[in-house]
Amino acid sequence: MAANSVDELMDLLHACRGVRDTRERGGDPVDLHDHALRTAALLRRRHPADKELQIAGLVHDLGHLLLPGDDAGHADRAADAVRPLLGVRVARLVQLHVPAKRYLAAVEPWHTLSERSARTLRLQGGAMNRAEVEAFVLDPLAEDALLLRRADDESGTVGPDAGIMEDWRPVLESVAAGRHHAGARPRYR
Repeated sequence: MAANSVDELMDLLHACRGVRDTRERGGDPVDLHDHALRTAALLRRRHPADKELQIAGLVHDLGHLLLPGDDAGHADRAADAVRPLLGVRVARLVQLHVPAKRYLAAVEPWHTLSERSARTLRLQGGAMNRAEVEAFVLDPLAEDALLLRRADDESGTVGPDAGIMEDWRPVLESVAAGRHHAGARPRYR
């Protein structure tokens, strides 16, 4: 399923309220809706000019809503869903947030993952091997994917209010229209 309009994407994001990525996550303090808001808010605070990165944070886990329980494929599913509307760079960042976790597991074994994220790492291929690490760092979006990943990992707990989903509509409309503010990183092609 692809989101073909900002309204459709907003409907999907609102549908994340109360949804956990799997049944076992029922006790987690943050649902997919709040997790999306927290991830995007962290990225907005740290990288205010990069609207595409912020939006990638907002939509990165939509795959869990689209096919619950698909830990291994959720990033690809979310990337496919947003690519037509939000473009290649946003979709690629979404797709890379799982390889970024695998990369960090390989090069920063002290990097903190939630208990659940550590369990799903095995399903997602485990820590990268040396060849995978070398290939990952060559990706032009590797650095940005790591920024997304770190925000993703930090936003899984209850914290300060991250606003409401409707606050993101103008940013989604801007990214969807291809309008970028001065200082934003160029679109990945």
